[in-house]
Amino acid sequence: MRFQDFLRSFTGLMEACPTEELLPGSKTVVISDLHMGDGGSRDDLVKNRALIRGVLRERYLEEGWRLVLGGDIEELQKFKLAAIKRAWQPLYAVFDAFAAKGSLRKIVGNHDLALLREGDYPYELLHGLSLTHGGRRLFCLHGHQASRLFVKYNYLSDFVVRYLAKPLKVANTSISKDSRQRFKAESRIYKASKRLGIATIAGHTHRPLFESMSKYDSLRFTMENLLREFPDATEARRLEIAQRVPSLRREFAGLRRKERRYGLARGIYEERDFVIPCLFNTGCATGKGGFTAIEIEVPAAGTAGWQASIALAHWAEEGASKEYLEQEALVSEGLEGTPWRRHILRRDSIDSVFARIDLLGEGHGGDMAGSVAY
Repeated sequence: MRFQDFLRSFTGLMEACPTEELLPGSKTVVISDLHMGDGGSRDDLVKNRALIRGVLRERYLEEGWRLVLGGDIEELQKFKLAAIKRAWQPLYAVFDAFAAKGSLRKIVGNHDLALLREGDYPYELLHGLSLTHGGRRLFCLHGHQASRLFVKYNYLSDFVVRYLAKPLKVANTSISKDSRQRFKAESRIYKASKRLGIATIAGHTHRPLFESMSKYDSLRFTMENLLREFPDATEARRLEIAQRVPSLRREFAGLRRKERRYGLARGIYEERDFVIPCLFNTGCATGKGGFTAIEIEVPAAGTAGWQASIALAHWAEEGASKEYLEQEALVSEGLEGTPWRRHILRRDSIDSVFARIDLLGEGHGGDMAGSVAY
């Protein structure tokens, strides 16, 4: 696939999708890839049933967040919608509560694209959504639009019309299971976002990304900083570092074996100098250790000392998170009255994100780094 073809398709999609401003005092959470099934043994969300419903209801709904569902919410490549509705009625009730407040936005992915043929589906279906702050754009989409099948057609005209009239045979396999394909999809979105000077929030690949940084890159940065700090650290700090490094090494070694097996480049440590912070990924809700989400918060007017921020959050049951996640979290807090904990793994100001996109991007030195995801 020629990149120019994808860039044209991506730009057309972005321009055709609705735009909403991130208003002062607003809070937005983006989650994707729930893959809700029939509640049986083949339903990947069952293990997180209580967690996802409880967190959405007790945290995000109660505290007035806007919920953006970023695609592949229903798993329609394996299950009938009627069976999904029966199995997940309590979770749909939470979606209904967000919708009743005008706080639900639902984007379609490749696994729930068939919702476009449902005449009585209760929520408006979007192909993407632009969130703007200070005149800058954070574009939310699922991410399947970066694969060859969807670029072959004009996504919002030829493909959708053909799909609605006569469903195409979309392969019933998840891109998350093919590391080479998901790298290619992420790389195309990264390059297009960089070219356009925007930040994109995607899903689809099931691998959380923050500011285009992979888990591999983030762990390596952490390791290098700890080792650099060690010689001049106090005895107490040295002991703390010595206790943290083994768990980081174990996680790092596992990632190295995995990516070597799939033949992937690992990111900025190879031939490139800078990663542009233009790509974020929500991850998924089907992981054994919980689910991840992208959180966007804008301070109320007149709030001093706090800027609009974007963060990568990880939710899990108490004690279920990996050791290194507990260690690396910027914030770790329990949800009162529940067994669930929220870990903020990364956070940055939106102004900082766009400053680096501008200073390091296409207008300042040409083609920079590609992104690799979890």
